[in-house]
Amino acid sequence: MDRCEIVHENFLRRVAARDLPQGQPPAGPLSPELAVQAFRAGCLTRVLDRQSRAMQRAGQGFYTIGSSGHEGLAAVALALRPTDMAFLHYRDAAFQIARSGQVPGQNPAWDMLLSFATSTEDPISGGRHKVLGSQSLMIPPQTSTIASHLPKAVGTAYSVGAARRHRPEHAILPDDAIVYCSFGDASANHSTAQGAFNTAQWTSYQSVPMPLLFVCEDNGIGISTKTPKGWIEATFSARPGLKYFKADGLDLYDTYRVAQEAADYVRTRRKPAFLHLRTIRLYGHAGADMPTTYLPREEVEAEEANDPLLHSVRLLDQAGVMAPDQALAIYQETLDRVARVAGDAVKRPRLKTAKEVMASIIPPRRQNRPTNGPTPEARAQAFGGDLKAMNEPQIMSRIINWALTDLMLAHREIVMMGEDVGRKGGVYGVTQKLTQRFGSDRMIDTLLDEQSILGLAIGMAQNGFVPMPEIQFLAYLHNAEDQLRGEAATLSFFSKGAFTNPMVLRIAGLGYQKGFGGHFHNDNSVAVLRDIPGVILAVPSNGADAARMLRECVRLAREEQRVVVFLEPIALYPMRDLHADKDGAWMTRYPDPSEIIPLGEVGITGDGQDLAIVTFGNGTYLSQQALPGIKAAGIKTRIIDTRWLSPLPKAALTKAVEGCKNILIVDETRHSGGVAEALMAHFHEAAPGVKLARITAEDSFIATGPAYAVTMPSSADIVAAAKGMVA
Repeated sequence: MDRCEIVHENFLRRVAARDLPQGQPPAGPLSPELAVQAFRAGCLTRVLDRQSRAMQRAGQGFYTIGSSGHEGLAAVALALRPTDMAFLHYRDAAFQIARSGQVPGQNPAWDMLLSFATSTEDPISGGRHKVLGSQSLMIPPQTSTIASHLPKAVGTAYSVGAARRHRPEHAILPDDAIVYCSFGDASANHSTAQGAFNTAQWTSYQSVPMPLLFVCEDNGIGISTKTPKGWIEATFSARPGLKYFKADGLDLYDTYRVAQEAADYVRTRRKPAFLHLRTIRLYGHAGADMPTTYLPREEVEAEEANDPLLHSVRLLDQAGVMAPDQALAIYQETLDRVARVAGDAVKRPRLKTAKEVMASIIPPRRQNRPTNGPTPEARAQAFGGDLKAMNEPQIMSRIINWALTDLMLAHREIVMMGEDVGRKGGVYGVTQKLTQRFGSDRMIDTLLDEQSILGLAIGMAQNGFVPMPEIQFLAYLHNAEDQLRGEAATLSFFSKGAFTNPMVLRIAGLGYQKGFGGHFHNDNSVAVLRDIPGVILAVPSNGADAARMLRECVRLAREEQRVVVFLEPIALYPMRDLHADKDGAWMTRYPDPSEIIPLGEVGITGDGQDLAIVTFGNGTYLSQQALPGIKAAGIKTRIIDTRWLSPLPKAALTKAVEGCKNILIVDETRHSGGVAEALMAHFHEAAPGVKLARITAEDSFIATGPAYAVTMPSSADIVAAAKGMVA
């Protein structure tokens, strides 16, 4: 027999017989009204779990992961305010249901049943996933990636203090808000979670406000692997900068009392706390998982006998709030109501087309207050002597620095964060002087943890800031790529655009850097960035383009709420010369702050019809280097700088190669999984009959020393390939 039905039948039988488990008597400030509210939330949680399984068996529901055993989270919700943003563990239906009672106009049963049925009318995901979440309840939807929501909860908590100091236009959290973040005991061991705990402690240790309440729902097991008894308390009870609280999640009164104490501590002290909440897990982990396949039946039955709903019936009776027969009536009424509502929910429309599924990948546009840009006086004060230097050709790194300065002057909601971005000014000096110009509130030197950097950015974006995080080197992104893939890029998708986290992520990357670091500081693979739906990838090749493209990237984040990656070619940061020593031909003047390069606009040099070289980044530089040799062979050439690698500007590329007999793709990324694969496929489809060829990097990591560039295209390779094609 299904364990869910066993628990259901046990509840009916034991409440009717007043056969209730033993425990401490009710004590604490939980009022009768709130106690009944918490019990009702627990009943609805339990019944919805049962109903979701029935819907799945009938082919009317899809995927189940239950909250039964975690009903005590209703009391935690009631100890908080509905304006406290909550990042929920996937077993927290009781929390969301209880919070629904704090906000007028909510119908949690209907909303959750629509989610179970994957209906397009599901108010949070529109039928894209079974997730908890609600815009009106300040609950962003969470993915199933273990612990990946913790870093952004830290970032959101940090944003509360930052917004108190200077509030962005689109801030949504009150100045006295706290941020709630829950997870399971197994998830607490994940490296992502450990990084988030450490970051919260590291921040708090320096007396920086961090109003964050972590809640560990300790049911003693992760899927089939038990958590060692006492492990959570042993590892979290004495951490510096993280106040420890402990409560029995089977006892609504104890849970409410301790949760209120923890919330008051966080709200008044502006410091993080860790609430260790004892729970149990009824049924299996998810879906058809059967706990008796990996746990002794006696142990499973002992957990079921300790049912938190049975404890709640006992506590309400002992407190004189509600007799067991009244509690049973509420449970039965909930059963009847949910069955009736479910019958309607399964008839509601579902997603049918790719267009419908993809509709929320790109967030909705956002209206911003008009900005006139910085005044001449503000620019003069910020730039000082650099204003005069803008009239002379400069290297890319310096032009990016000036572009960042102008953008931060124009948009006060922009904040930057990363390793060494502040006082030091970055490894390559790109952010030099920005701390002096804008202060440490807007130039945040972080600890060395890429997941925390991106989590900080995601969290601050959800409270109205426009973050510009920096990852020092492209190879370092892989420590944290799920923060982009699983969190930043999916938030709009899973919330129908109700929640967004716009940002411009700056990364120093690609190859050709002489004598420094090998692969770890020269990474020529962008595949991980190009296959994330909705993420924009921009790669400039010279200083003037970098400034114009960076302005467009910020516009995309501010106005279109997009997640943008701005990949800066390290080797081109200091590049001055093109053909000869000291010719200065690769330097450019700083473009007027009004100039931008729109998303999808490619760069075209020349109008030759013999050959089109399609490239980007360092490839653009190398192709320009190769041009004299190609011309000497009598080949009339044009060079096309793709600039935007994701999404590929297909229409602009097709137009740019019109009339050309040959297309040579120069791609500094790897032969397998590189950009050239997509470009070759596009031109094969869009320019049939045109001869295609490509030069790519080898499928290799990059070496340090004299061999730093031998695995990647060279200007000589480009000349030889051009001659071979056109001959």
